[in-house]
Amino acid sequence: MRPSDALRLTLVVCGIVVALDQASKALIGTELARGETLHVVPGLALTNTRNDGVAFGLAGGVSPILIAVTIAALGLVLAYLFTHASRPLIWIPAGLLIGGAIGNLADRVRQGSVTDFIDLPLWPTFNLADVAITAGVLALLLLPERRPP
Repeated sequence: MRPSDALRLTLVVCGIVVALDQASKALIGTELARGETLHVVPGLALTNTRNDGVAFGLAGGVSPILIAVTIAALGLVLAYLFTHASRPLIWIPAGLLIGGAIGNLADRVRQGSVTDFIDLPLWPTFNLADVAITAGVLALLLLPERRPP
């Protein structure tokens, strides 16, 4: 696949991730007050929380540094995409990673923290951008390298 085609498909996946992430966060923000919890089914609740740290609320209050690191990581993902465009389906994990990072970055820039709302037992609250980032990393690790013929 040409790098331009991989980039185009990556941007489609990225756009879908950002749209779903931001729409879900907006919905939570309008339906639940900050700190409020809605129990959906046993083992799943929606809780409107804010995270001003890194993953799972660790190292709170490092937003300027975290924003810079996120932008640098986005550049690395794009560079990887262009140098590995021949990998089958590489645009899927790239789009998931970039879309998830942009979704959380938009929150940090707009409100100084990330909106988290998916609340599972024994796990810190997270959001759809976090799901996309995690799925992107796993897919990147699991996609086979294409060997030259």
